[in-house]
Amino acid sequence: MPEAETLHDLFVDELKDAYDAEKQLIKALRKMSRAATHPDLAAAFSGHLEETTGQIGILEEVFELLEMKPRGKHCPGIAGIIEEGNEAIEEKEKSPLLDAALVAGGKRAEHYEIAAYTTLISIANQLGHQEAAGRLQEILDQELAADAKLNGLAAMLLPLANEGADDAEEDKAPKKAAKKSSSRSSSSSRSSAAPKRKSSK
Repeated sequence: MPEAETLHDLFVDELKDAYDAEKQLIKALRKMSRAATHPDLAAAFSGHLEETTGQIGILEEVFELLEMKPRGKHCPGIAGIIEEGNEAIEEKEKSPLLDAALVAGGKRAEHYEIAAYTTLISIANQLGHQEAAGRLQEILDQELAADAKLNGLAAMLLPLANEGADDAEEDKAPKKAAKKSSSRSSSSSRSSAAPKRKSSK
């Protein structure tokens, strides 16, 4: 695709990027909602999934305001964030620690989108596309609210993840102690079984 040559070209390019990002997030949010163990986190992802579906509709309206057919351009930035989230889901067992990782991934996605829509709104206003800017502001407000909700969930979920880590360490401690005790007993047995050398006269 040719590089943007004017501010309008850049605006359209960024709009296509955002459109693709939201479509990628539809699938990702479904997966994150299913993976979450805490019901409040699962509900937050499901709720934002519904918002994201509506955001795609808003972006299509913005394309229409520009008299353009809605079309996306692959967004590698959001794809990388989603991939990191998928790795966490695959590598971690269902636990408060996984929930903490999902919150982190969700916040990374929100911050990416907040930056994208802030930029789009600024360019739209500069180009005189006030109606488009107003519609994009609706999306930005939703992203800011979603980020704030994730902050609240983080405050609740991170202590649970930390408690889980402490419990895991406590479970390991008796096993380590038993292993050391067994090792000492084995060493003592070998020492007792070893023949004593006669002292020379």
